Amino acid sequence: MNGERGRWPQLPLSSTRKAKDIISAARESLAKMIGGKPEDIIFTSGGTESNNLVIHSVLQHFHKVHASEGATPHFVTCTVEHDSIRLPLEHLVEEQVAAVTFVPVSTVTGQAEADDILAAVRPATCLVTVMLANNETGVIMPIPELSRRVAALNQQRAASGLPGVLLHTDASQALGKQRVDVRDLGVDFLTIVGHKFYGPRIGALYVRGLGKHTPLHPMLFGGGQERSFRPGTENTPMIAGLGKAAELVTENCEAYEAHMRDIRDYLEERLAAEFDKKTIHFNSQFPGTERLCNTCNFSIRGPQLQGRLVLAQCRTLLASVGAACHSDHGDRPSPVLLSCGIPSDVARNALRLSVGRSTTRADVDLVVQDLKQAVARLEGKA
Repeated sequence: MNGERGRWPQLPLSSTRKAKDIISAARESLAKMIGGKPEDIIFTSGGTESNNLVIHSVLQHFHKVHASEGATPHFVTCTVEHDSIRLPLEHLVEEQVAAVTFVPVSTVTGQAEADDILAAVRPATCLVTVMLANNETGVIMPIPELSRRVAALNQQRAASGLPGVLLHTDASQALGKQRVDVRDLGVDFLTIVGHKFYGPRIGALYVRGLGKHTPLHPMLFGGGQERSFRPGTENTPMIAGLGKAAELVTENCEAYEAHMRDIRDYLEERLAAEFDKKTIHFNSQFPGTERLCNTCNFSIRGPQLQGRLVLAQCRTLLASVGAACHSDHGDRPSPVLLSCGIPSDVARNALRLSVGRSTTRADVDLVVQDLKQAVARLEGKA
């Protein structure tokens, strides 16, 4: 730069256009993956930003529309949501700018039941946010039923002069493991997280009828990128990677799902065979409830068999005792499992294993043997 400021060479116009073309193509790939429209996709830094953006937008919209009424906006969610939903909502309550109802999940199904969610709705309710699939148990929530019920409720509310309730689902855990279609789900907002389906650590937000049917208010202000809904210079390489990962999901989702389900089921068969029924408890199995194809959450009962201690004794297995973002919680039982009705002493011993696209039965055999030897060492039998 020869000691002068502001003299960096400019990108050739063709390079700028190529970057825009790459971003546009990725947006189309993402939209195709979820059955939406490209113009309804906004790129973000990840799931945490997407979830916070939804909450911020709905709060801003409520105050904009109902400023003269003095009402306090109300949110409805469930007790097993990710911290990027729970913590911002708790913060709004602490700041006394919103009210929130955390609806318990059923201890029978592990799900947030539509009846319970609808029962929590108030005249000032502006958003219902329920994850599509839980990250610790894999339990799939009844979002299509919930959206139908909310749509019917909104018709009644409109006739009574009440504001409509918007519906958001964090689909980060489900993408790449089952087909996700916003037309079937009927949601207004849907959170997308790249690394959950083998993409880069970047995210996106689907907003149905962005700016027309569904409001979105930016948290950031800057250069006008992403139609000013999420300004900031685009991370083109990461966006390109996200688009490619979405393409692979669109083309191969059924095969990915079938493989992971086969391996996960084999894992649970092997665990049941190696540890008797009194010893092992499958925390993510709720009769009649669907769950993701890749998730196995279980506990090996025993006073010295806390999940963290078992993992420390393993020589091959790398896993977590719950959500990866809670890995520093020590031996405290998972709040998600406790909410699902799992007893504290069982939840404290929980391990969550996730299989992937390349996991084999031979991998499962190694892991189960590793677990068996780790337990034997902790029980003084090895």
